[in-house]
Amino acid sequence: MITADLAIVGSGFGGSLLAMIARRLGLSVLMLDRERHPRFAIGESSTPLANLLLEELATRYDLPRLLPLAKWGTWQGTYPEIACGLKRGFSFYHHAFDRPVAARPLLVAASPHDEIADTHWYRPDFDHFLVNEAQRLGAVLYDQVALDRFTSGRIEGTRNGKRLEIRARFVVDATGPHGFLHRALRLPEAPFPNLPATESLYAHFQGVRRLDDFLPMNEAPPYPVDDAALHHVFDGGWIWVLRFNNGITSAGAAVTSTLARELNLSEGAPAWQRLLSRLPTVAEQFAEAEPITPFVHRRPLAFRSARFTGERWAMLPSAAGFIDPLLSTGFPLTLLGVARLAEALEHGFEERLPAYEAETGEALQAAERLVAALYANLGDFPRFTALSLLYFAAASFTETVRRLGRPSPAFLLTDHPWFGPRSRSCCERALESRDPELIEEIHRIIEPIDVAGLGDRSRRNWFPAKAEDLLAAAGKLEATPEEIQALLRRTGFGFLR
Repeated sequence: MITADLAIVGSGFGGSLLAMIARRLGLSVLMLDRERHPRFAIGESSTPLANLLLEELATRYDLPRLLPLAKWGTWQGTYPEIACGLKRGFSFYHHAFDRPVAARPLLVAASPHDEIADTHWYRPDFDHFLVNEAQRLGAVLYDQVALDRFTSGRIEGTRNGKRLEIRARFVVDATGPHGFLHRALRLPEAPFPNLPATESLYAHFQGVRRLDDFLPMNEAPPYPVDDAALHHVFDGGWIWVLRFNNGITSAGAAVTSTLARELNLSEGAPAWQRLLSRLPTVAEQFAEAEPITPFVHRRPLAFRSARFTGERWAMLPSAAGFIDPLLSTGFPLTLLGVARLAEALEHGFEERLPAYEAETGEALQAAERLVAALYANLGDFPRFTALSLLYFAAASFTETVRRLGRPSPAFLLTDHPWFGPRSRSCCERALESRDPELIEEIHRIIEPIDVAGLGDRSRRNWFPAKAEDLLAAAGKLEATPEEIQALLRRTGFGFLR
């Protein structure tokens, strides 16, 4: 019998980060994983809020070796051997089947320059680094295990043909959707009420062309459009393109089950080619690309367990539920969960689990409402664009509030007295009708929390990251101009020009 204070099932970035924190808290930690590192993993695009949460956790729990990973510049200067991608923002191109892209894209910058930019995490390298860090701090890793039973803090399985039994005071599941505890406890699912049934198909590629190499623009964009989370959206789904600095590009599609059946998505590579044949601009981008990993087909894409916690156990948000990668919500949700569970380990695990389950469930529901509204409007780019501003407004406001040291609002500002209920109403209206007033209503709703100039129609859907916008929004943040200037200096954002 092996004993530990905390057993973490899964050694991806969330499990490894929680293991490091638990070691800093003086707990004995055992990590269990069915595979070995390095290994392919999906979920790769970070965001300003995710990087801020990583920075906060590294600072609070004395993990200085993680701090450089919160920004592109410090990452490249400190760990150039760990592959990642430059992410300056979110780029959205709208496509009609069998036609070259024509509409002006939606471009939302997340940083004013490369030095403090976000990143795409090349998970084989990133996860491998974090699990090694966890072991360096004293966590014990058992990989290549096959777990088959869980009862009241006792985990059983096999490793190398031998029976394995673990007893832990607390157990955290970091294995992802349909993970270990969901299966071992035979928990039911709780389907999302608004999101359509979806499937995904993805792989890693080499030889993917940059859009800016063959799709010229009449004016300079706020950032290079390929140095971003690049989205190709169309009626029925969307394609992501994430570039790493090792020559590899992550790409895949998330589509409704109706379109998946038309494409016969489960066939893999042939289905990918069938989809590209309907999207001439994307086909040109991938004309010389070659997959370097097998295609992975995931059906269904969305998942939520009916329970996230129980007696002495909890699931990270990544194991509790998954919605869609459309807005890169997975990383901040996971890191918020790590932060909450870390506080529970510090101040009373059992007592804090009900609040953890409620907060995690509310965050998943908020993300699902917005993603479902976006899916319902994939064919209507002006409405899709307006709805996306609900996310960008909430995310930029939350990040700025946290950086000012103020109490952190709930995910997507669900607890904000003005924005919370009105944002929810807009998402519900977007699902039910073609309400002609919806776009104007969204602009009215975001105005009191807009700290990034998202309501400026003269920018025509191109939103740079500007110090002037933050200074102009000082009153919305209940901050002085001097506090905003100090924030700009502290974060490396830059000064007013």
